[in-house]
Amino acid sequence: MSEQSVRAGQPVMEGRANLPQASASSPAIKSGAGTRSRNMSGLRWVLQNSVWLWLVGLVIIFGSLNAFFFSVANLQNVMIQATVLGLLALAVSLPLLIAEIDLSIASNMGFSSVVGAMLVSTGHWPWWLGMVAGVSVGTLVGFFNGVCITSLRMVSLIETLAMMIILQGALLAITHGSTITDLPNGYYWIGQTTVFGWPLMPVIFVLALIGMMVFLRLTVPGRSVYAVGGNPLAAASAGVRVRRIKILAFTASGFLSSIAGYLLASWQMAITSNQGSGFLLYAIAAPIIGGVSVFGGRGHVLGILGGVLLLTVIHVGLSIVNVPSFYVDMIGGFAIFIAVAIDAMRVQISSPR
Repeated sequence: MSEQSVRAGQPVMEGRANLPQASASSPAIKSGAGTRSRNMSGLRWVLQNSVWLWLVGLVIIFGSLNAFFFSVANLQNVMIQATVLGLLALAVSLPLLIAEIDLSIASNMGFSSVVGAMLVSTGHWPWWLGMVAGVSVGTLVGFFNGVCITSLRMVSLIETLAMMIILQGALLAITHGSTITDLPNGYYWIGQTTVFGWPLMPVIFVLALIGMMVFLRLTVPGRSVYAVGGNPLAAASAGVRVRRIKILAFTASGFLSSIAGYLLASWQMAITSNQGSGFLLYAIAAPIIGGVSVFGGRGHVLGILGGVLLLTVIHVGLSIVNVPSFYVDMIGGFAIFIAVAIDAMRVQISSPR
C-alpha cells in the first residue's frame, strides 16, 4: 500500500474512531436493536399462533351470521366431524415430522375398514374381531410403506401415491361399487353411543391426542422423530436409528388411519366404494396449518388440534350460513395455500442468518 493511500485513509480511520454514536454499545443502537427484536418476537408469536387467531375470528363471524352456530347441537356436530379428520391429521403428522409424506392414509382408512367389515358380514366373524383385523391390516400397510421407503430407498411421495391408487382399486374391487350396510349393531356401537346426550366417539380423538403428546414429548422414540426430521445425518451421528424411527412413524400412521376408518364406518353405519376419498387434502392441510413443518422436525400436538378445529369450523360454518357446497373446496384450497405461505415465513424467520 502506498504512503499516499495510507495518508488518504488516515482521516477515515480517525473519523470512525471519533464517532461515539457508531459504537455497538451506543444507547441509540441498543434501543433500535431492542425494538427490532421485540417486533420480530411479536411477528414470530403471531405466526406460531395464527391458527388459533383464525379459529377465534371465524367462530365470531359464523356465530354472528347464524345463532345456531353457538348451539349445543352444532358443537356436537363439530366434535364428531373433527374426530375422523383429527385422527387422519395425526396420522399424516408423523411422516411430516420426519420430513416424509404419506398420501395413502385416506385410502388405507377405506381399505382397512372394508376388510374388517367383509370379515364380519361374509365371514361371520365377531364384530370386534373384524374390527381388530381391519386395524391390523391398516397397520401392516403403514409398516410396508416404511420398509419400502427406508430399505428400498423409494421416494415417499411416489411410493405412497402408488399405494393410494392400489388401495383405492382394491376397495372398489372388494365392494364391486356397492355400499356395505349389513353389519351387526356392535360394529356401530362406538359411533352411535351417547353419554348424557354427548357423543362418545370424540373421546377416541382426545385419547389419541394425549397419547401422541406423551409419545412425542416424553419418550425417546418420540424425541428421535424430531431429531430425524430436523437433520437425519446429525441424528444418525448421535446414535439415533433413523431407519427404525422412519418405519415406526409410517407404521403408527397406518394404525391411526385404520382407527379413523373404523370410526367413520361406525358413525356412517355404512362403507361406500370410495370411503374416505375426500379426507386426504384436508388431513394434510390440518397439521401444516397448525404449525407442523413440511420440512420436518417441527410441530406440536396442540397446533394439530387447532388446524383440525379450524378446517372443521370452516366446513360446518359455511354449511350453516348456506354457502353452496362447491365453494367449500375452493375456500379449503385457499386455507392450504395460506398455511403453506405462513409455514415458509416461519422457516425464514426461525432460520439463522
